Amino acid sequence: MKKVFFATLLSASLFIGCNDEKKDETTNKSESTDKTNSTEDKEERNKKTALASVEGVNAHDVATVLKDTSPDAVEYGEGSMAPQKNMDSIKAGLGAWLTAFPDVKGENLKAVADGDWVVVWGDWSGTWKGDFMGQKATGKSYKLKDADIFKFTDDGKIAEHHSIQSNMTTAMLVGMK
Repeated sequence: MKKVFFATLLSASLFIGCNDEKKDETTNKSESTDKTNSTEDKEERNKKTALASVEGVNAHDVATVLKDTSPDAVEYGEGSMAPQKNMDSIKAGLGAWLTAFPDVKGENLKAVADGDWVVVWGDWSGTWKGDFMGQKATGKSYKLKDADIFKFTDDGKIAEHHSIQSNMTTAMLVGMK
């Protein structure tokens, strides 16, 4: 009888031990899946926010462009000028651009996210119709491919913006001096 009891106890112990390991594996898989889903959800949120900001340019609405921008965001442009670290300066620069190029438009926009970074690229065009940076408008147009790079805070606000296209290229195409 002792042998049967001992064998039953041993079998039960092994069975419980195996089930505990399976539970741990399931828990770890669940935690891993939650973490992956959380990262994917965050990246999707950031892509939507970046695309909405770019669509604000298409709507020629500075408030929409900057709606989800952190108050301490930095505008780096494409790096040829000093970064703008003041929201008033960012608003003024964007407003001046939209006034000078009232038909600016981004098309075929695509976005990809990697962690806190999102890249939006597409075809951009516009016509220089308003004075800009002390120069008279030429009425000339530009059309080029460009990408905008956004860095996001943990709470989904735009912390940084970078451009790829050289300001000089646009300037040459529209006849700026």
